[in-house]
Amino acid sequence: MKNSILILLVSLISLTACSKENKDTNDGLSRVVFDPGPLKFISNSLNPKKETMSALYGNKEALESLSKEGRTPEAGSIMKLVTWRYHENPQYTGGTITAELVSIETIQADHLGKISYDIKNDQSESSTHDKEKRIQYFMSYHPVSRP
Repeated sequence: MKNSILILLVSLISLTACSKENKDTNDGLSRVVFDPGPLKFISNSLNPKKETMSALYGNKEALESLSKEGRTPEAGSIMKLVTWRYHENPQYTGGTITAELVSIETIQADHLGKISYDIKNDQSESSTHDKEKRIQYFMSYHPVSRP
């Protein structure tokens, strides 16, 4: 008798759990993931006024350039600054996650030290970017300390 009651109770719980629909919606929000390829994470920043967050990726030469706190990237440096808008995380109260990709800025220094700047997917208000100011902004990042 006890076994049949237990089986009936387990069956009832499993049937009611399976019939419940998930009504959670993301309100049309989706998370964008960026693949940095061979580049490694260097640092990040947050701009609460614009509701954006950025991550700086780079190669070994870029990390060395930023560690020396120089004014220009060393020869062979490749850096990408990826900027997203963020929104509230629907799964965790008080948390934020990345959403719309705003831009991907790339700075490269060739083996002669010539620096090139490129921006893709720019959705900012002003599409004119001063190359020198952007390079200085990149160089103002400090690599995160890893234990």
